[in-house]
Formats: sequence, C-alpha cells, structure tokens
Amino acid sequence: MRDKVSRLQVVKDIRPVVSAFTAAAGFMRGISIKRHAPKSRRREFALLERDHDSYRTRCSLFREKGIGNAPTIVLGGFVPDATETVEFQRKILRQHGSIYYINYSRNGFCMEMFSAQLTDLIEYLARKGQKPLIMGVSFGCGLLSSFLRHADEQMHQSIRGLVLISPVLTTDDLIRSADRKRDGVRMLESNLRKIVAADPVNEVGISKHIERSRRCFQALFNAGAENRTLGVRHLAIRKKINDVIEYTTARGGFERVSALRDFNFPQLNNSLFSGPVLVLLAENESDILVPSSPTLLLFSKSSLYNRIFPTCRVKTVKSKVVGDGVAHASLIFHHEAYNTMLEGWYDKLLYPRLQLAV
Repeated sequence: MRDKVSRLQVVKDIRPVVSAFTAAAGFMRGISIKRHAPKSRRREFALLERDHDSYRTRCSLFREKGIGNAPTIVLGGFVPDATETVEFQRKILRQHGSIYYINYSRNGFCMEMFSAQLTDLIEYLARKGQKPLIMGVSFGCGLLSSFLRHADEQMHQSIRGLVLISPVLTTDDLIRSADRKRDGVRMLESNLRKIVAADPVNEVGISKHIERSRRCFQALFNAGAENRTLGVRHLAIRKKINDVIEYTTARGGFERVSALRDFNFPQLNNSLFSGPVLVLLAENESDILVPSSPTLLLFSKSSLYNRIFPTCRVKTVKSKVVGDGVAHASLIFHHEAYNTMLEGWYDKLLYPRLQLAV
C-alpha cells in the first residue's frame, strides 16, 4: 500500500515537470515553424478575385528554415496537419533545405485553390534557383497525383522528386464496392461511404456523418498511442492533432472527402512523373486500405508502377518490435523505421558522388 502511495506521489510530482517541458517544446516549434507567403501569388490572387468564396478554402502555408538548397514541400493526409505529420522527420528534411508545409483549411477545400497555391510556391522556389521535393502522405498523395496530371512540362521540370507515403490515389483504396464486402465492416470505410453518398445540401446529414468520422479518427490516433511511451514531442503536438479533428467544420471535412471522391486513378499508359520517386508502404497498410485497393496492386508490381513512375523505388516499412507492426502513414509512432529509409534515399538522390566515394 505504501509503495502504491509513493508511486502516485511521484506521478503527481512529475506532472508539472512534464507540462513545463511540453510547453517548452511547443514554444520552440512555434519559433521554428512560421507562416509563409511567397512574394508572387498570382494564381491564388486571381482565383480569389474571381471567386470570393475561395477565401474559405485557402490553405495555410508555413515554412521552417533549413540549411541546404533542396527544400521539401509537405502535403498531409486528412489528419494531422502537415506541420505535425512530419514532426519526427523535420531534422532530416532540414539538413537538405527548408520545409514548406501546406495545411488545408478547416472550413473547406477546393482542388483549384490547392493547385493554385502549390503552383505559386513551386514557381517562387524556381525563381530562387531551387527545385523542391514534394512529400505526400495518404490523402496528400492523391492531391499530388491530380496536380501532376494537370501540370505542364515546365512545372514537372521544376520538381526534383517525390516521396509518397502510404498513398491513397482513389476512393476505391478505402471503400469497396458492394459486391466485395466479404471481410466485414471497417469503421473508416463505413464512415467514408456515408459521407461520399451524402447530399451536399443536407447540412444536418453531413454534420452527423462528419461527427462520426471525428470519433473514428480520434480512435485511430488513440490506437497508435496505446501501450506506447509518449515523449515530450508527442505531447507537444497532441493538442494540435486533436484540434484538427475537433475544429475542422462539417463543411470542411465533407469537401476534403469530396476531393477524394473526385480523384481519378492514374492511367497506366502515360507517365505521371518522370523524375525520382520513393514510395513507402506500411507493413500493415491493409488495415486501412481495402484488399481490393488499386493502389496496393499498382505498387506491388514494378511492371505496373514503372509505367507512371519510370524512376521509382517502392519499399515496405517494417517495425523491429514484435507485435508492433507499422500502420498506415504512422510517421509519428514508427518514425525510426521511416527515418532510416528517408535518410538513405535523400542522401543517394542529393549527394550521389559522396555515395559513390563511400
């Protein structure tokens, strides 16, 4: 009994210390990651001038200064924001150049506005003599695929390479057709199916579906954190992740899912991007992506993915801990497994002569 009381007292004594370190970590992140506006944003401003509702869907752009000349643009998934998605990869990316984060609006989403802002950013970097790498995560990979499909050759030439982490390129990756639901009902799949089928003018119905999705994403995040020791950096970003889940409006969530619904799977008879591409698939990818996922099939065979990405490497990210398999886009909880692969690929791509010497 005395030992139990002692342990409780230790926990109480440590809490203020943990809170202080967490606050300090959050403060340092705030100093490093700052809002950013490219000097020229002609496409963004032209769209705002043409459609005043675009203010609602405008993404927030942030920059974190790096020391190299090869910046990385980060496109997150549904949750969390890009600024939190690569919390444990920031150090690696900063070694090669600044990091640019594109956070989607909480109030809405518009593919045209997203493309305008991304194009303005890439052109801004080109004028500085920099060719960025673009890292897409989950839903962000689908956005990137759609962007590249419509981008001109000059825009393609302005991009150094792509990193696709747990790519979702079509609704069929997450939702099975009615005749293929033999494996039971999946929580995320069920929620997305209802949102995709929702009447866009029925605000009450949309709100109800999005509220279920909030609980679903919260459960997925909690499952990742379960039975795991969370460090100060985990705690520093946890509130921001919860805020995205809680404060993204029903309309904002619905329009993101609508963008997913409108994704067109890449045509295998045309190259989507001819430059270097790294695809990282989690070992437990099929826990989120359905068995009939076209994207899982695509990246399982080089004869398929080389049609759209001629210079592509596909790797499976695995955990060294038994019973702790790497989940879909688990950059936060399995960062060690991801970081080794990212470091190696960046070094080979950016410093080939050094690699040959080694």
